[in-house]
Amino acid sequence: MQDIETEWTEVIARDQLPDDDVVGMNVNGRDVALYTVDGEVYASDNLCTHGSARLCDGFLEGHEIECPLHQGRFDVRDGRALCAPLTEGVHVYPVRVAHGRVYLKLM
Repeated sequence: MQDIETEWTEVIARDQLPDDDVVGMNVNGRDVALYTVDGEVYASDNLCTHGSARLCDGFLEGHEIECPLHQGRFDVRDGRALCAPLTEGVHVYPVRVAHGRVYLKLM
């Protein structure tokens, strides 16, 4: 089994993420959105697959992030596109929280 530091990228302290909200950040040159929903952390690409808007500027309700440009919604757990005008899901990243830090597996 690989060490968490070699397999995963440390991103932020867990307590710096607001509850039930979304924040955008640059992680190794990638624009990533981090979501917290009911105490769980999720991560996806931050760019909407339809209109090139940043998802961190959208509205998070439950497990759904709404794009601020055309109101398409994605499920933050698996990236599925949930409604028109979206036709393609958004890429999600595995997340691990350990020792009070959030880690992403950049794939």
